Amino acid sequence: MKYSDNDIVDYVERNPSSSSVQIYESLNEGSYATMKRRLAALVQRGQILAEGQTRATRYVVSPASRLFSSINIDLYFEKEIDDREIIEVFNFSLMNEILQEVSLFTDEEKDFLNNLQQEFDTNVSHMSPSAYSKEMERLAIDLSWKSSQIEGNTYSLLETERLLKEKETASGKPKDDATMLLNHKEAINFILENPDYVVPLSLTRIEDIHSLLTKDLAVERNIRQRRVGVTGTNYKPLDNEHQIREALENMCNLINNKENVFEKALLALVLLSYIQAFNDGNKRTARIVSNAILVANRYCPISFRTVDSVEYKKAMLIFYEQNNISIFKRIFIEQFQFAVKTYF
Repeated sequence: MKYSDNDIVDYVERNPSSSSVQIYESLNEGSYATMKRRLAALVQRGQILAEGQTRATRYVVSPASRLFSSINIDLYFEKEIDDREIIEVFNFSLMNEILQEVSLFTDEEKDFLNNLQQEFDTNVSHMSPSAYSKEMERLAIDLSWKSSQIEGNTYSLLETERLLKEKETASGKPKDDATMLLNHKEAINFILENPDYVVPLSLTRIEDIHSLLTKDLAVERNIRQRRVGVTGTNYKPLDNEHQIREALENMCNLINNKENVFEKALLALVLLSYIQAFNDGNKRTARIVSNAILVANRYCPISFRTVDSVEYKKAMLIFYEQNNISIFKRIFIEQFQFAVKTYF
């Protein structure tokens, strides 16, 4: 099997200060010129560091390598919570240093996503306003349903459609389930009607979207002032309001300073969940803010309709515990492709 970028990073991690010749001879596949190009790409993305010049160049793993290292998700979760070796506390360097310098997507991934976005632009340009509105409403219903289902909502997609279109609640379902779905639709409508609301992204705008999503639910709307635990992990989010606000400000600065729209959306998706700024509704807020960034830049929004709720949560836990974005990035790419191909 042809070696991957992860194979290169894994080798450099095991053999720090290796030369390009040593890496090439150890992996022993392909051409030396190809190896040099891949090393240059890994350096450009921030996964490895090049020390020295010309023939004296040696390679070491960067602090960002953890973001992209290969993880077998099944093997990872075979271990019980207390047996997993994790980063138990909030990693301040993640936003302040590591994510500042790294590109989240490979050139191939960027090309793939950009081609999908071009397909979306072309398709939308041939749609009538009424047809576009109809497809956007279908996506909004699917997003409301899936985002709520991930949080344990019991409505089916058909029941959700009936509720959001006809205001007909499902019999035998908790009132809060209907409220959660209606709040999602209201929040989505708000970002569609105010497409520039998150440009630039700010703490206040995040709080506003959280308030829409938690309206009439027993959820505190302000930034969390006490400790909170996360089900399924020993990761401990920040428990100091001042630090939480600082983390949110750092996140907003990071996202606002990124040029790539897909990176902005992915960072909002994972970091708002990671910070856990609110007592509840963090992941819901992350999904809507991420979509608001896409909408603000005229990109195709994402419904997450086909993502498995358990796999979504596992990908998020891996980011919490290992600061590894690889699993969640794959979900993001797959769901963006699904949205372009399904709705438009």
